[in-house]
Amino acid sequence: MLASNLKPNRWKPSPLLGATAFVHAGAAAYWLARPQSWPWMLGTLIANHLVLGGASLWPRSRLLGSNWTSLPRDAAMRGAVAVTIDDGPDPELTPRVLDLLDEHAAKATFFCIGERVSRYPALVREAVRRGHAIENHSQRHLNYFSVLGPRAMAREVDGAQEQISAVTGQPPRFFRAPAGLRNPFLDPVLARRDLQLASWTRRGFDTLNRQAGAVLRSLTRGIRGGDILLLHDGHAGRAPSGSPLILEVLPRLLQGLESAGLTAVTLRSALPTPA
Repeated sequence: MLASNLKPNRWKPSPLLGATAFVHAGAAAYWLARPQSWPWMLGTLIANHLVLGGASLWPRSRLLGSNWTSLPRDAAMRGAVAVTIDDGPDPELTPRVLDLLDEHAAKATFFCIGERVSRYPALVREAVRRGHAIENHSQRHLNYFSVLGPRAMAREVDGAQEQISAVTGQPPRFFRAPAGLRNPFLDPVLARRDLQLASWTRRGFDTLNRQAGAVLRSLTRGIRGGDILLLHDGHAGRAPSGSPLILEVLPRLLQGLESAGLTAVTLRSALPTPA
């Protein structure tokens, strides 16, 4: 399924979240009317929370709200593919990644961590100068981001939003949750900031997988226009030789896109044009 247009600033709960509110209200009312029904009520609530938990642990899920798992139809029909690169900037790898992208006239979207943006601002500005997009990957990339409450989650989003805006002069338009994991509090936080959640179509687990060939196959098998690909310049995995995997995978990936007649673009360039 191709991604839909950006959602408006006003938050509207997803059908699952609306159903959750209905289930909780209904269970409470039924329990007040028939207190002896508490086992049924408890079982219903547990089942509902299991569904919510599953949706939170599924990065590509749209059950909790809007989520780009592929590019919009117009971009897909043009043969556009988004190469997204997470967890940077990294002073060792990002400059080399930028050079590889230049060699293939490819554009990428860097989902950057706010703290690292403030540490390496010149590197971020260089990426923008070369035509790439810098988007929000939270302020600190906390391993427990998905269990934060709404205020703490908003602070993580706002911290990176402010850092990136200050360095690049452009506020991010997209957000990617750390490890892609989130909870129901994230969608209203993003809606109020006009940020679109983006996950991916394909990933190679290049922070864990040590085989460049396996990563490349995961990213390219059956690839088509509209796909969103995930790699990492921060927390990059290493091949047995010690070489960062992204430096082994990216040239072959970009060559494969060229051979398939596909074009690497930024997520921003795929945004629908306002009527």
